Amino acid sequence: MPELIAKPALDQAPLTKAGVTLALMEAGPIWSVALLPGGDKALAKGLKTLGLAFPEPNTWAAKGAARIVWTGRDQAFLMGVAVPALDGAAVTDQSDGWAGLSLSGPQAEDALARLVAIDLRASAFPVGRVARVGLNHMSMILLRSGDAAFELFVFRSMARTAWHELAEVLDHLAARVALNT
Repeated sequence: MPELIAKPALDQAPLTKAGVTLALMEAGPIWSVALLPGGDKALAKGLKTLGLAFPEPNTWAAKGAARIVWTGRDQAFLMGVAVPALDGAAVTDQSDGWAGLSLSGPQAEDALARLVAIDLRASAFPVGRVARVGLNHMSMILLRSGDAAFELFVFRSMARTAWHELAEVLDHLAARVALNT
């Protein structure tokens, strides 16, 4: 029987340029929770054990290590914890299918604005907001996790490309900063 070796999607050290840091992040387990017709109350009861509720569209919430992230109509990701009994929903393990990146720093909005086609200003995309949006040509789930911090989840197969795209943007920001000093 072959021995399988678990490997991370990427093996990159954090990269900081122009005051913005790009880093890999470990989200822990990721569970897709798809609400079944008429399953609202049963699902709410299961999520209550974690101190969470099913998220409203384009929002996410956390309680301790547990996080629930809206990912589409009647669908969310439960992240960071083992899944409790969640009647009223179809639950599937997505942990190996996604890679997490963090982008933080005073110019994080500027960096993402070059690759994302939504308004990322804090007034339009505040902390606690999530969007299923493109990162240049890739699909991603984007969370605003702090005033100058974002979390990006891309398909594992696109992690290297996402890193490359973001690193290139940071190079451009660093060059712009160098020209203005």
